Amino acid sequence: MIGIIDYDSGNIFSLAAAFNRLDANHRLVTAPTEINNCTALVLPGVGAFGDAINNLKAKGLNEAILHWVNAGKPLLGICLGMQLLFEKSEEHGIYQGLGILPGTIRRITGQVKVPHMGWNKLHIISNHNLLQNISDGYVYFVHSYYAAEASEVVLASTFYGEEIPAVVGKNNVLGMQFHPEKSGPVGMTLLKNWVELIEASDKR
Repeated sequence: MIGIIDYDSGNIFSLAAAFNRLDANHRLVTAPTEINNCTALVLPGVGAFGDAINNLKAKGLNEAILHWVNAGKPLLGICLGMQLLFEKSEEHGIYQGLGILPGTIRRITGQVKVPHMGWNKLHIISNHNLLQNISDGYVYFVHSYYAAEASEVVLASTFYGEEIPAVVGKNNVLGMQFHPEKSGPVGMTLLKNWVELIEASDKR
């Protein structure tokens, strides 16, 4: 059972619809006690970093997520949810993140329009199983901030004025800066690959 963390900062309905198309069992998680029956978690998110991390803390979900990760269980962060996995953010002040992945969330710079909104090409760096059958496809981004100083966990990047981490991962934790549920066949392939990774891990 995939738990989609609902903390009032995510567009969860299109993500739930994507899992429906994959026939992947899922449920919304709004409290730490609801995590217990899950085999994997998704942390989505849209909006501002500070509001999102404060919402997680208010619901006690930040500690629950850290406990989950430390137990070696699968976690996928999407868009702002991916950014929350890092150490800190400079969005409208300095905010501490979950600290699961190394790096700092910084505003996109360079001679480009911000926010980075629309389709952009993935450049695959790793042969991670999450990225199987992708072949540098296009995915849909909507963000103004990105993960800097995160090179050791980058699995795929995109270029928008500078190299921007698009897919990150470390052990049981993975993240996508874009919205796979809005990224057509490439996005659905990525979600399918993740579901298959969960199923393979669950059988061990």
